[in-house]
Amino acid sequence: MKTYAFCPISERKINEQVARINAAFTVLFLIVFAYTGSLWFMAFMVIDFLLRGSSLAQYSLVGITSKQIVKLLPVEVQLINAGPKIFAARIGLLLTSVVLVATLFGLNTLALAVAGVLGLFSFLEAAFGFCVACKIYPFVYGFFYK
Repeated sequence: MKTYAFCPISERKINEQVARINAAFTVLFLIVFAYTGSLWFMAFMVIDFLLRGSSLAQYSLVGITSKQIVKLLPVEVQLINAGPKIFAARIGLLLTSVVLVATLFGLNTLALAVAGVLGLFSFLEAAFGFCVACKIYPFVYGFFYK
């Protein structure tokens, strides 16, 4: 079977366990948002995804908390390339921004639908280590660079 990986590459490395806990936090925040409709959760997530998708990832509260949780768990460090996770954070930034703006304009159905898509992507990462960003990246690359 032929498989081809086409993901963004970075010089940075990240612990895969931290990335998966980050995704679990995203699912948790989205569930709270869906039940409460609170814009504070979305605003927090926009800022956190902005930090994780830029060179300021060390200031992400979700990332800091996830690293502390990993230290407490008996799991092995699995360093992976950070490129796909940075790209995923940028997709998260885009989607949470859409949810925030849609909610501000009273487009609650759109906000919940987009939050559901992000929740699905995050759940797949948290539960199975399946990175949807790696599946989306070739299309984004083809659209912008070809």
